[in-house]
Amino acid sequence: MTPSSAHALHVESKATGIDTLQLQCVPQTAPSIQAGEVLVQVLAAGVNPSDVKATLGIMPHAVFPRTPGRDFAGVVIDGPAALKGLQVWGSGGDIGITRNGSHARYLVLPVAAVKEAPKAISIEEAGAVGVPFVTACEGFSRAGGVKTGQTVVVLGANGKVGQAAVQIAARAGAKVIAVQRQDHLEGFACADVEVINSTHIEPATRIMDLTGGKGADLVFNTVDKVYWEVGHAVMAKGATQIFIIATKGQTVAFDLFKFYRGMHNFVGIDTLALDCVRSCELLDELRPGFEDGTLKPFPVDAADMIALPHAMDAYKAVLAGAKNRMVLKP
Repeated sequence: MTPSSAHALHVESKATGIDTLQLQCVPQTAPSIQAGEVLVQVLAAGVNPSDVKATLGIMPHAVFPRTPGRDFAGVVIDGPAALKGLQVWGSGGDIGITRNGSHARYLVLPVAAVKEAPKAISIEEAGAVGVPFVTACEGFSRAGGVKTGQTVVVLGANGKVGQAAVQIAARAGAKVIAVQRQDHLEGFACADVEVINSTHIEPATRIMDLTGGKGADLVFNTVDKVYWEVGHAVMAKGATQIFIIATKGQTVAFDLFKFYRGMHNFVGIDTLALDCVRSCELLDELRPGFEDGTLKPFPVDAADMIALPHAMDAYKAVLAGAKNRMVLKP
């Protein structure tokens, strides 16, 4: 197999586990497109936990057989004349789930699902922005947006979505408090961020001290029920808490009195419900930040750029909790 060969990953049916996953690298010819579509030559495609879980049948909407992969960056090679040759990026809850995805040389998408990639970052970085930043951006959007002077608490700030949420909130001019299980801030922020290591400090007490007893205007909870009590305890009057993950069937003790007296709002974000068009709109909202340097992509090391025939190595690493962003190079 030569680097110029056109191939795609193929999963015939869901696997029962990573050891039984049949992730095939098969030849791919350039697909034909219809009116209103574009053909993208994929140059870089991030590997997300949801990509791997979809192949394992954990994502209930996944339809097989399927080429997986939600995030991408590449160049338009067919479609409207105005788009041909344009370097684009994107993501989607349907890509790699109900339609063939980005872990391939070629990707067919609606015209509205591609936007120009930021010129200030590499194509590999652009291909790895997707799901985490889309999730964070949609969370804040559904919560009414982040405003200058607000206090935003990010629970689980060292994860990829947490890092993206910290960046977006800091860029908006909010006072950001990052709660995590380490001392240093993981990733980038264009302004100072208060870090609380929850293994050494009781976060709710510290957050209330930092806010003069008022609490947070926005709480972005990225880590299931682990921080439920903390998040609920530090919500200011009229505050909103954003949730992005929960184990099926999981329940928590809900203080209804505190909820209605606090005039609180709770927002759930499921990015699988965001199709490629909506996801692309969110990325386009973020593009100015990546252009002016107030937002930064996740770093992609040369060692984490994986050729398509070795995609299983990337899938296993991501499923095992790899801290780095793994990027396939079709």
